[in-house]
Amino acid sequence: MRTMVATGLVLLGASGWLMWARSGSSAAGVDAARGTGVLTTDVARVVAPGRVEAVSEELEVAAEVSGRLSALQVEEGDRVEAGAVIARLEDADYAARVASARAALAVAEAEELRLVNGARPEERREARAAAVQAEASLAQAEREHQRRVRAADVIPREELDRAASDVEVARARQAEAQERARVVDAPARDDERARARAAVLQARARVREAEAMLAKTVVRAPIAGTILHVARRPGESVSVEGPDGAHVVTIADLSVLRVRADVDERDVAHLRTGQSAYVTADAYGTQRFTGRVIRVSQLLGRKNIRSEEPTEKVDTKVLETLIELDPGQRLPIGLRVDAYIAR
Repeated sequence: MRTMVATGLVLLGASGWLMWARSGSSAAGVDAARGTGVLTTDVARVVAPGRVEAVSEELEVAAEVSGRLSALQVEEGDRVEAGAVIARLEDADYAARVASARAALAVAEAEELRLVNGARPEERREARAAAVQAEASLAQAEREHQRRVRAADVIPREELDRAASDVEVARARQAEAQERARVVDAPARDDERARARAAVLQARARVREAEAMLAKTVVRAPIAGTILHVARRPGESVSVEGPDGAHVVTIADLSVLRVRADVDERDVAHLRTGQSAYVTADAYGTQRFTGRVIRVSQLLGRKNIRSEEPTEKVDTKVLETLIELDPGQRLPIGLRVDAYIAR
């Protein structure tokens, strides 16, 4: 009788231990499903929390210049191609700068052309005529002076001096006219040509700068993708120096979805690229979204995803692992999921 009782107690104790062990294993599985990284003994996979993102990640498209938004040509959910116009800023000021720069360029080019071509034929003839006139005036002054010299005995001394002075003045005017004629006929010097060419290049650079600033009033899509969020509406001002950096819209390429998972440091030895994986989300019940591991970080870091449970360990180190989902599967960007990676 005693033997039967003892045997019953042993069986009862073994049964209780087995139930406790199964309960502990089940709890570990729940923790794994919640993303703590704890592996169950009956499932050969790494479990980690993750978040859905686009293949391009989320790009905040901003204006490159400050101004007032005059037009918005997209709405949330719209599909756009790379380079498509997303929004326009008021551009009157920038267009005026382009016009001013182009006018300055025209002046600089005209100055260079005038310097290269030299004086006009009319200017050359005028300069030569002035030289001839100055030469004639000098001859007349010399003749008058000679007459005064021959009549020196009968004319006042100051009249003779005045005649001599007129000769010197006429001779100086003749030299000036001749020099002027030579300058008009002479080609431009190398330094003058270089200065004129530099002025033209500088004016062209200012035109390109003004045109570039005008082009920046048009906000274009940097990639082909889907508009996820519109941050500004027509009439609102954007500033490149503002806290949001003139953010207009958020865009992402949703052609391929990825999951960035936080794998617990205790499981990093089981990770490698090419491993099969799948993710689940509470909103989709037991539905599995399959994929594969395409990247494993080489640096442990802090958790990116928090479960907000009181028992969660916040000081745990994790290794970022990127899972690319198979084509054709759709999940909202930013959705929290549980990732299961096969060992």
